[in-house]
Amino acid sequence: MNDMTPIQTTLKDWESDQEVRWCPGCGDYAILKAVQRTLPMVNADPKNTVFVSGIGCSSRFPYYVESYGFHTIHGRAPAFATGIKLANPDLDVWLVTGDGDGMSIGGNHTMHVLRRNLNCQIMLFNNEIYGLTKGQYSPTSRVGTSSPSSPVGSVDRPALPCAFALGSGARFVARGYDISKDLPEVLKAAYEHQGAAFVEIFQNCIVYNKDRFDDFTQKKVAADTQVWCQDGEPLLFAKGTKGLALDCDTLSLKVVDVVAKEDGTPDWEAAGVAVHNVKNRGLAHMLVEMPFGAFPMALGVIYDDPRPAFETEVVAERAKLIEGKTADLGKLLSKGQTWTVEPEATHGLMD
Repeated sequence: MNDMTPIQTTLKDWESDQEVRWCPGCGDYAILKAVQRTLPMVNADPKNTVFVSGIGCSSRFPYYVESYGFHTIHGRAPAFATGIKLANPDLDVWLVTGDGDGMSIGGNHTMHVLRRNLNCQIMLFNNEIYGLTKGQYSPTSRVGTSSPSSPVGSVDRPALPCAFALGSGARFVARGYDISKDLPEVLKAAYEHQGAAFVEIFQNCIVYNKDRFDDFTQKKVAADTQVWCQDGEPLLFAKGTKGLALDCDTLSLKVVDVVAKEDGTPDWEAAGVAVHNVKNRGLAHMLVEMPFGAFPMALGVIYDDPRPAFETEVVAERAKLIEGKTADLGKLLSKGQTWTVEPEATHGLMD
């Protein structure tokens, strides 16, 4: 986020003149609209905003946002984003990637942009499949996924993007899903975080992995299968009849039943329900690693504990190094091990 004077924009101001070309029904459409709703909310400036992507269906994103954009190479969007922020730290940089682009060939780049804590928003669209290259299983595909590259079912254990992010040193980790009305608020929180903000967005691939997330995104089951994490609020779900508590014997989370008080409000304290704390890294790890089914899906801002951003520290370091010094290219070139070849030194060699 920058310190420029806020400007007023609308969703329409962020729509480019390019035809949006994803498969009809793709979850990317909903994510695009969520982002275009978020940008006016945070007073972003199109002239000061950059979207950077790698390769994949999600990576067409920069074409559809009326701002600056770079459609780069497979897995390397974090490297480009780092260069952009170091060249001009005042720019708002959004990084768009997918579970294949960001967790496979680009896994090491994702790790380092999080470790360095570059001030940018990283949106990882997770559809648990390679959509652009015709449906091979991806690093996040579930065991048993049938695909062209795993015709009898994948035996790979899936990677957990949010757990990966926390393990890489991320200071902000959040989750949402494509059609969620709360996704703009999650993205707003990511934008307001100073440093690398990692947001995993579950995204429906209508062609190769259709309805993969219906078991927690559909309206009829959402209340019972989602727990929205809000700082300072109890971790309740199922309309307040269930919650997450800490099992002191195993140092892990457990699901507990919650009864209502006389006034009808959940008596979550009596049930021992944990209160969410976005600065508690241990709690964040437990939330993102809960096995779905036995537990609800943790969504919202799961971890938010900022520290100075990478480019801020680099700029300060540069300023300190050059303080009181005058640039002298000749002196720089002659610094270190140098020698002069005298004519006598070659005498006799050319005879």
